[in-house]
Amino acid sequence: MSFHSPVASTRRDFLRSSAWLLGVAALPRATAAAPGPTEPVIDMHQHVHYSGRSDDALVTHQRTLGATLSVLMPSGDRGGEHKGGSGEHEAVVALARRFPGEWVFFANEITDQADAPRVIERQLRAGALGIGEQKFRVDCDSPALWRIAEVAREFDVPVLLHFQHATYNRNIENFHRTLEKFPSVKFIGHAQAWWAAIDKQYDPKAGNYPKGPITPGGITDRYLTDYPNCFAEVSAGSGNGAIVRDEERFRGFIHRHQDKLMFGSDCPEGTGRAPICFAARTLDAIRRLSPSKAVERKILYENAKKMLKLK
Repeated sequence: MSFHSPVASTRRDFLRSSAWLLGVAALPRATAAAPGPTEPVIDMHQHVHYSGRSDDALVTHQRTLGATLSVLMPSGDRGGEHKGGSGEHEAVVALARRFPGEWVFFANEITDQADAPRVIERQLRAGALGIGEQKFRVDCDSPALWRIAEVAREFDVPVLLHFQHATYNRNIENFHRTLEKFPSVKFIGHAQAWWAAIDKQYDPKAGNYPKGPITPGGITDRYLTDYPNCFAEVSAGSGNGAIVRDEERFRGFIHRHQDKLMFGSDCPEGTGRAPICFAARTLDAIRRLSPSKAVERKILYENAKKMLKLK
């Protein structure tokens, strides 16, 4: 079944309808922000209504954290097990328009829904800068995911994937098939299986948040090394856990993949401050473990800016 419109027309529509977002960094903020760091920080992963958090609390959290631009990930769910509801796309658009210059958003829909490609196309034309968070019960090399990747290829936008053993984007060991099939699509890895698999001894049966020293040569490390279209964002408890379980190994990981890593929060709490907020702890760790200021700036800002094609 074909779901493509002509490429030239699609891209023209996309660029025209999203012009208000592509210049987002140059727009004034809609309300005065709390004093923050002089250096910009892009947060590649946040959610509206996370654990019941209000939009105002989310805005305060991000400003306290020091995120100067945040990417909202709609669930794409229509009221099923993910409990996002069909209004999440409208909710992320509303927040981005309420505070221009502080928020952008991705498109999303349940991977194996029959009309998922068309829904995502409409959201991209409405200004979404990528696709995600794809967090649904499919294999990571499934034809259903490949339909989404075809949309990403046509619109030239990244796809952010949540990897979780036996649950979401299953069988990470087969992800190379997707990377190879879509070499022009930028895939961003995230979540439990992704960060656990930086360890060569990764055992899915050992749980989602392994502890202890990391054995070099994990599949995540190899994907980032071997595939130019593979990227990662360090967020959530899984990203923080990968840092704290073996900081010296992660220091080397940052050095090797300095052009592939981006900071994210994916944090549900309301303070934006360490030690309660694991995103704040992750932010501090990236600053501490980066081998140079230039590398820190890549991970906290420049890589994401390039990924999102911001001016």
